[in-house]
Amino acid sequence: MKENKYYHRSRAQQSTNAIERLYITMRHLINRGFYKPMGVSGETLRESLLTLRPEIYGFIAEEKFELDGLMYVMDRLPIGIEECRYINLTSSEGYKDSHFKSIIPPKRRRNCYRIDEEQMNIEITRGRSDIYDILTHLTFLFIESEKIKNRAIVDEEGNVSRDWIKLEEAVKKGKLTTEECEVAITHAANILGRTFYDVRNTYEHYAVPENKERFLHIIYHLGKLAIDEALHNLKRAISFSPVLRERLGHHIHGEVWANNIKDTLAKHGLLDREIHIISANMHSVMNTLYAPLALPKEFKEGNEFVVYEALSDSENSNLRKQVTKKALENGMIYLEDTSGTNINVQVFDTGKLPQDKTPFQVSNPAAAPVIVVMDYAFGEQAYETMDELLKPYQIGDENFHLNVNSISIMGKAGILEGVKGDIMIPSAHLFEGTADNYPFQNQLRKEDLEGHDIGVVAGSMVTVLGTSLQNKDVLNFFHDSTWNVIGLEMEGAHYQKAIQSASMLRGNIKPSVKVRYAYYASDNPLETGSTLASGGLGTTGVKPTYLITEKILEQIFAEYQ
Repeated sequence: MKENKYYHRSRAQQSTNAIERLYITMRHLINRGFYKPMGVSGETLRESLLTLRPEIYGFIAEEKFELDGLMYVMDRLPIGIEECRYINLTSSEGYKDSHFKSIIPPKRRRNCYRIDEEQMNIEITRGRSDIYDILTHLTFLFIESEKIKNRAIVDEEGNVSRDWIKLEEAVKKGKLTTEECEVAITHAANILGRTFYDVRNTYEHYAVPENKERFLHIIYHLGKLAIDEALHNLKRAISFSPVLRERLGHHIHGEVWANNIKDTLAKHGLLDREIHIISANMHSVMNTLYAPLALPKEFKEGNEFVVYEALSDSENSNLRKQVTKKALENGMIYLEDTSGTNINVQVFDTGKLPQDKTPFQVSNPAAAPVIVVMDYAFGEQAYETMDELLKPYQIGDENFHLNVNSISIMGKAGILEGVKGDIMIPSAHLFEGTADNYPFQNQLRKEDLEGHDIGVVAGSMVTVLGTSLQNKDVLNFFHDSTWNVIGLEMEGAHYQKAIQSASMLRGNIKPSVKVRYAYYASDNPLETGSTLASGGLGTTGVKPTYLITEKILEQIFAEYQ
């Protein structure tokens, strides 16, 4: 037993060292300005990722191709990136006003631009975490492309296999019949070292209206770039623009974003009111406040979660429009982001809620709370945006301090002792890879959310450098050690760092500001088949999302009744 425990601890240490090497190398490459993924610098990233073997990348360290990990990565990178030999990471440098069409990945809010057949530009406006995320996913793609190349090239002369020739013919032909498609899938399966069944199921998930054979194209182009580099010395390269390197860490986008919010508060005469900040999605607070007003027939007592599920269904756009319309007529101001942070904002003047039709009563509408809901930040961007938002608003030569009463953070996180849809109530955030710990007095308690057929756990949470870099060894260490870690996410420590700095050090907000943190489980990375790569929550996330939202709003309004 002792030997087994020692083994797991040593594997956890190896994994932790691999994460540190990855980040040190990435920061060096950013400062350098460019690197070749298959060169010496790229080798350090590849070896570290293979040592780490993150759960989300499945079979990355084995000979067979990783299909679920590929789907996860391609959802977060721009369509067509597999065809590009040159990838350039830039700041916001004016491409949105050019003829280039913005490509936005399905699961990441970042603008990307296909410059020509060989180059993809990816716009970075959300800080270093965004760069780390991209480079990690690209490193995965390079590792998998080498697997394709190794199976496609059959001898030292550079001759390719029959499977590769047939796959190339199918891709170049374009639209395929069912029979031709299954033949191509057979050859692709041989190249990938996977079964026909596995590849056919994956193939169907990649199909888009304009390209039903997209999966075959991705595999072919990943392999082709690796083959061209091996046989014809056509090197792949990743670069970081000079403007991006100059701007990193300077809060340029966060400052513009925060000033837009404060200008809006001033314009509508809300600066003197008590302000409650909530980091959440763009639907749960609005729906909780206004769905009973907009949908009285559908919204009956005990039926609220059915309505919330209906509002979460993309096919019910008419219902969502009714709620949005009612919200805009009764105190909501919507700020679509123009700063580059990709964080939209809703401002709610709750004094305009019809008091005879809402469960959220206030005794004095003129002094009712103002709720500022900001969409999810990404990693280190949480510090940038919250730090800027809590700074005083400059009116002429004077600084006007916002009267921030509470700050609530809700969102998705990985859970270590539970299942998808469970709720986590943190008592501290531990920042992975550092000695920084952020304990706090959470206004939300475990008992506040129990009794709804949903598991609720309380304890410390670890703020990780990247969710795609976690493996079972590291997570088991966090969970089994005296840290009592119940889950992992990417923003908590960054938010709390900004809050503590603003309240305790700078005096930007009062020290008595209340904080609330709650997360619902999007995955359990310790369980096979329950990682982020296994798919989304579907409607499982609706009930915990709205339970947390309702409890946050109940606590806010309790002070004004």
